[in-house]
Amino acid sequence: MRKFLPISVSFVFGVLMFALWFEDSESRSMLHFTLIDYWQIIFAFGLLVGVVSFISVASRKISRGEEPFYNGVLIFGALLMPTLAMIDGLQPNSYFQWMFENVQAPMQSSVFALLAFFVASAAFRGFRARNAQSIILLLVALIVIIGRAPMGEFVWGGFDELIQWIRDFPSTSAKRAVLIGIGLGSVTTSLRVIFGVERTYLGER
Repeated sequence: MRKFLPISVSFVFGVLMFALWFEDSESRSMLHFTLIDYWQIIFAFGLLVGVVSFISVASRKISRGEEPFYNGVLIFGALLMPTLAMIDGLQPNSYFQWMFENVQAPMQSSVFALLAFFVASAAFRGFRARNAQSIILLLVALIVIIGRAPMGEFVWGGFDELIQWIRDFPSTSAKRAVLIGIGLGSVTTSLRVIFGVERTYLGER
């Protein structure tokens, strides 16, 4: 029963959502908005489960002596932000907004800035001229980098047209191929979940 019920719910709502795209009536709009409301409720409970799991994992690490300071800061922040929101609300001059703008936003900017080093490291490994494909990737990347830099206009005036051609044709075709692959993978995974073949969400391997 523990497996039959969630598989049945997944099948019914999966088929229902799939059938909505082939139905053109007022019932479609009503059912669509109803399902969106339920999705928001499920999202809220999923967020609650995630926060509880996050605090539980951090607490276990503190009990084992694994970076107690940083894990303590994580738990403190996870409890402080919703507490401030419940006490003073979310208005522009509230404590929650002050913490968000002066603490969380700068930390997010710092983490985002660190991504530049990871991108540079990945580019260094990916742009090594090992074969013909790597050489082409390296040449195109150099053309785009030089053309987008301020010095590109002084080197050659046709960089803008060349870069635009690269974006319109080779880059767009590769992007569409990736999107088609993502779409096919999403359809395959959805069908596996609907028909009960994929059961990893039940804890099975």
